Amino acid sequence: MPDGDLPSEVVRAGREPHSRRGPKVSEILRSLTDDTSRERISVGDLIVAMGDRAFGPLMLFFALPNILPMPPGASGIFGLPLTILATQFMLGRKPWLPRIVAKRSLSRADLILILDRAEKWVTRLEKLLKPRLTILVAPPAERVIGAHCLILAIILALPIPFGNVPPAFAICLFCLGVLERDGAWVIAGSLAFVATITVVAGVLFALLKGAVLVINAAFN
Repeated sequence: MPDGDLPSEVVRAGREPHSRRGPKVSEILRSLTDDTSRERISVGDLIVAMGDRAFGPLMLFFALPNILPMPPGASGIFGLPLTILATQFMLGRKPWLPRIVAKRSLSRADLILILDRAEKWVTRLEKLLKPRLTILVAPPAERVIGAHCLILAIILALPIPFGNVPPAFAICLFCLGVLERDGAWVIAGSLAFVATITVVAGVLFALLKGAVLVINAAFN
């Protein structure tokens, strides 16, 4: 995806190497929203702006709208990229999205609203993050995290009443752990993953049981 139409400071910030602590993800996103020359910001713009920040912040950004109150349609925009990115993370690939997905966009005002609502929540969590138990976020373990996030992303996409929050919350925990190399948060994400699977299985079982009862009543 070309980056010629993005502000140069945005592209430079996203290309900060991992060994140095560059600008925070929220700062990169703010630099996008500060660009008053654009009315809409596409998913592709976000990928380019993040650059080598890779999967942690990208999946965190796409998962958050499913937890927080967001503008109508935001979850639909972010759901498919989340599934694709989780698959690539599991396979150890670089982040990439098809053009048809990358062209989907939000208005600059909606992105500002998302950042405003998420900023306080993320700032509080950042204070609890620190590098520890790093073996749980080493490259081999990242594949397992990616597999968990893929399962959660698929669950998130299912039309289950109020079923988007638990998997999105678990993905956020995993992503925060990857961002700061904090294995404790990966453990928390794993616990949330198990809880999500349990809750979703219970909901699906109840729906299936209800459907069977309705069918039996219809034919009896």
